[in-house]
Amino acid sequence: MAKKVPQKSNATAKDYSIILAPVVTEKTALLGNGGNTVSFKVAKKATKDEIKLAVERIFGKEVADVRTANYLGKPKRRAKSMGTTASYKKATVTLKAGQTIEVVQTA
Repeated sequence: MAKKVPQKSNATAKDYSIILAPVVTEKTALLGNGGNTVSFKVAKKATKDEIKLAVERIFGKEVADVRTANYLGKPKRRAKSMGTTASYKKATVTLKAGQTIEVVQTA
């Protein structure tokens, strides 16, 4: 049997600096019932077009729609001082029909 050689993706370092991490929550699991909707934490200055290109290059899937939302950090108190959690931008990516991305959360 011949070994399968992994195909090289067309992804660049910039693509990996745009897509930071998958968002795995109960809400995103319900959105992705068909497996064609995935959420990612993305760079704050990333545009929808940049996010679309990055997902297509990294995962090799065709993107139908990209929705973004900016989340402000929540106020948190630790002892006597107040602070906030980090702000972030989340992108919900809808793939074209028949395509899926498997997102696995590691513990």
